[in-house]
Amino acid sequence: MTRLRDRFRSLTSRLVVTTVLLVLVVSVLIGASTTIAMRTYLFDQLDRQVQQALSRTIDGAGRAPGFGSEVGTVVVALPDSGEPAGQMISDDGTGPPARKTLSTSTARSVADVPVDGHTHSVEIPGMGTYRVAASDAFADGDLVVGLPQGEVDQTLTDLMWLELALAVLAVVVAAGAALVVVRRQLRPLREVAATAHSVSELPLAEGEIDLTERVPEHLTDERTEVGQVGSALNALLEHVETSLAARHRSEQQVRQFVADASHELRTPLATIAGYTELARRRPDDAAMLGTALDKVEEESDRMTSLVEDLLLLARLDAGRPLEREPVDLTRLLVEAVSDARVIDPEHRWRVDIPDDLIDSPAMVPGDGLRLHQVITNLLTNARKHTPAGTTVTVAVRRDGFAVHDDGPGFPPDLVDHAFERFARGDVARTRGQEMGVGLGLSLVDAIVSAHGGRVTLRSTPGDTTVDVTLEG
Repeated sequence: MTRLRDRFRSLTSRLVVTTVLLVLVVSVLIGASTTIAMRTYLFDQLDRQVQQALSRTIDGAGRAPGFGSEVGTVVVALPDSGEPAGQMISDDGTGPPARKTLSTSTARSVADVPVDGHTHSVEIPGMGTYRVAASDAFADGDLVVGLPQGEVDQTLTDLMWLELALAVLAVVVAAGAALVVVRRQLRPLREVAATAHSVSELPLAEGEIDLTERVPEHLTDERTEVGQVGSALNALLEHVETSLAARHRSEQQVRQFVADASHELRTPLATIAGYTELARRRPDDAAMLGTALDKVEEESDRMTSLVEDLLLLARLDAGRPLEREPVDLTRLLVEAVSDARVIDPEHRWRVDIPDDLIDSPAMVPGDGLRLHQVITNLLTNARKHTPAGTTVTVAVRRDGFAVHDDGPGFPPDLVDHAFERFARGDVARTRGQEMGVGLGLSLVDAIVSAHGGRVTLRSTPGDTTVDVTLEG
């Protein structure tokens, strides 16, 4: 029973069964309608014959019982006093039709037929069912005339058996045709399912995924239901492929970052361990002890800066809201450029402020401390990764700012990945300067995004611009 129920869960089985049931219902309705129409027609014809036989009997016999010409006609006289008497025209095949006298009990079986001008069905013992009509045209009683109903009943029985046979044949033919047609029509859907099964068997848990399986183009026509499914599956597979590729890149970046961070942390830790050991061996050398403490403090600051950057990125990823206070962007940029000019006088630092912002500074909602970190990171990036003499220009707008330098620029294949986390600075700008662990620009992107803004990069040799747009 369970196996049968499981089999009928398939779409093919349900469609075939539905088609067969529809054919069966239509066949039953047609058969019932035909049977009712045929029964009405045959009984109307038989009733007319009975009425005609009654009229002929009355016209031909006057006040005495007479007979019609049909074989099987029954005529019964029901006098007001005395026993009923009746005769039947029979034909035994050896001569002309003859009159056969009915027994009194047989004649009495039609005594209850109402005299209403209509025909009625009566069961006559030993003779079967008759359609009879009664008349009171005789002064001394009633006259009942009837014709056998057996031929009509047999005709209707044969018709019903024929309809049943045709219905069974129609159901069988419909089942076979529906099975062939449904399987053919669902073949594209099975091809789509085969693609899905093929993808489900791929190892997607780890590593680089080559997800090239797609539904064939001829099954992606969205004007059809199967095409809509195929198109949706292809869109899903493209999304999955993109997501898996992004996950793989993220995994590779994390691995690279772990290696880079380990290297970055190992160097200051080794320095701290070395100077600590040296101080322990020469505790009386004040000059060396001071140098050791300075190096320990310097390397501790490097590690602290790295850890704080990672912690900030984690907080931004967690969606922690930043402060939303009015920030004077013009003042913030001028102060940051002034600080950069003091730190590195070998670069040329400029601030481009439009005339309309001199008297009315650019105010943006945001976290002033974090926006200052964005500007500082961009200026530090330009200072560290461009040679001396490079001109760095900060252009102020009401909805943001842009940092431009005329240095060597980013390699073309790194422009689209410059703001990805853990991208190494020595890969982005290869000029031999000291490089970090690749968190500066990723922090810029994360902070700007947290402010509802966006940051873009355009870079060619001699023309590099980082544009920051903030939510107004």
